[in-house]
Amino acid sequence: MTHPFTGAGVALITPFNEDKSIDYSALERLIEDQISGGIDYLVVLGTTAETPALSEIEKKEIVRFVIEKNAGRLKIVMGMGSNNTLGLVQTIQTTDFTGIDAILSVTPYYNKPNQEGLFQHFKMVVEASPLPIILYNVPGRTGVNMVAETTLRIAHLSEKVVAIKEAAGDLSQFAKIISNAPSYFKVISGDDALTLPSISIGAIGVISVIANALPKYISQLTKASLSGNMPLAGQLHLQLVELFKLIFKEGNPAGVKALMAIMGKDKNQLRLPLVPVSQDTYSLLETEFKKIN
Repeated sequence: MTHPFTGAGVALITPFNEDKSIDYSALERLIEDQISGGIDYLVVLGTTAETPALSEIEKKEIVRFVIEKNAGRLKIVMGMGSNNTLGLVQTIQTTDFTGIDAILSVTPYYNKPNQEGLFQHFKMVVEASPLPIILYNVPGRTGVNMVAETTLRIAHLSEKVVAIKEAAGDLSQFAKIISNAPSYFKVISGDDALTLPSISIGAIGVISVIANALPKYISQLTKASLSGNMPLAGQLHLQLVELFKLIFKEGNPAGVKALMAIMGKDKNQLRLPLVPVSQDTYSLLETEFKKIN
């Protein structure tokens, strides 16, 4: 049986107008672009969406809008994470999940819990959630790495814990999880640049940032990697490898929004404290995009 989140997911950006209001027309075009580009599922309210800079009303409206425009065509994963465990549990218990297929829950940030704290946090999330859960480990943002042993301990709590978006950048950590996970629990790359190598050792896909700009490329790269077509997967990886680096050179989603602006897909607007990339990085992105285009 194929895992429900096999393939390429996209961590959707939030497009903004010049006045920093949400550009819903651009968001609708983005959704259609992902669907026509072969992306397998949508992730809303992740880091790439600038979620910390959105109001609670805006978050609810974005989720409602994406569900409506998607119209059941792709699975939808909703980001739900916090460094306040009790507050997160209460939010989960009071949320209407109609139209949502799973939640993506990041490790608590800023507090820097130890491994037992991480386990106890997710134990409460698992008990509260009515939906499948994708864990999210991204130590570069949260300040703490959830080690493989803790991830596996959480995975064995319940079949509701279906995957981890692993963004520690450590393939040995990927391998340890993949080798010891229960059959229902899989690893998803949280790093575009590790899509091919992680799939080669057993990951089931990627939740991608650059797919906002290049859904067809990421869909093709993921499918080629999963099917064992390594010549094509390798070719696509090498085509994109410099762009993978450049879109994170000055942070996410500033890099991918710059690339989308170059392609005419976004107005390159971010909300403070994030700002657009420098002209130097913008020029490098333009040059590299011309090479693959």
